[in-house]
Amino acid sequence: MRVILERSTLLKSLNHVHRVVERRNTIPILSNVLLSADGASLQMKATDLDLEVTEAAGATIEQAGATTVPAHLLYDIVRKLPDGAEVMLKTDEDGNAMSVVAGRSSFRLQCLPQSDFPELSAGNFSHIFRLDSADLKGLIEKTQFAISTEETRYYLNGIFLHTIEADGGLKLRSVATDGHRLARAEMEAPAGSEGMPGIIIPRKTVGELQKLVDDPDVAVTVELSDTKIRFTIGSVILTSKLIDGTFPDYQRVIPTGNDKKLVIDRQTFASAVDRVSTISSERGRAVKLSIAEGQVTLTVNNPDSGSATEELAADYEADPIEIGFNARYLLDVAAQLSGSEARFLLADAGSPTLVQDEGDESTLYVLMPMRV
Repeated sequence: MRVILERSTLLKSLNHVHRVVERRNTIPILSNVLLSADGASLQMKATDLDLEVTEAAGATIEQAGATTVPAHLLYDIVRKLPDGAEVMLKTDEDGNAMSVVAGRSSFRLQCLPQSDFPELSAGNFSHIFRLDSADLKGLIEKTQFAISTEETRYYLNGIFLHTIEADGGLKLRSVATDGHRLARAEMEAPAGSEGMPGIIIPRKTVGELQKLVDDPDVAVTVELSDTKIRFTIGSVILTSKLIDGTFPDYQRVIPTGNDKKLVIDRQTFASAVDRVSTISSERGRAVKLSIAEGQVTLTVNNPDSGSATEELAADYEADPIEIGFNARYLLDVAAQLSGSEARFLLADAGSPTLVQDEGDESTLYVLMPMRV
């Protein structure tokens, strides 16, 4: 194999691909990236056996071929090469090593044979649909913060993506919950998504997707089956296994009878929560909201360090109520809202509270209260 390509082109592709590779691997081949030179492009592929990322970069192919080299090592070398450099990748006659040459710099990396590299066989995809990367980004970013990190409840370690009949039409909906809070976002279901199975996209896959959907003008092709999902975003193809589990019936925890409505300036509220929570213990982080007509008082009591209060003007006309929340969860939700005002729909101090953007009906958040 003998390939020449621009450093920035190689770096951009390696950046997408190398992140999948775990730093500690008991299987040596999983530390490597597969390089395949053919036609006018160099294809790079990396996998952790659950997730696979492939990207092709334009290159001058002087001799076609394929090999595998340590992914993080190659990425670090290319990252440190001077901007604008031309990089040549060439394997030895016996294929046991690959040279990386740029200007006066030359590196020699140990290779493992291409035949050892595992293939994440995709199988047949039952559903294919397309959507704008901005829409996919919205579905992911508005819900990913609520993904559970508790490994025992593995079925909560991802985003539940499914279609549902709502408001007289079919919606594509993403949901995530960790048992203390729930996030839900939706959009009009794209053509081809009708009848798709409800799937759980793993947390690591969600993290990689977030980094790939930066360009709002790119269309994303989604292919899925009961066990796998594949995203094609420009020149990048991401294939992932799905979480094999049943997502709980989240509809049951979304309150419908919360009649106490509080509307408050989102930024002012978030800043005040951040300030008063400075004094809270890391473990508890409880903030008490004392809500009365026209105002909200935030209170934090920490027996070890003291107390803090702050009063805010708000639009509220129902009976007074006192309710406590985890400060971190309040800040996470406030960060997701895009409008200037946040709307809280409350029932009582022991029941879940609904939070929405005042101007956006497509997303909603549920917060479980804390005892204060």
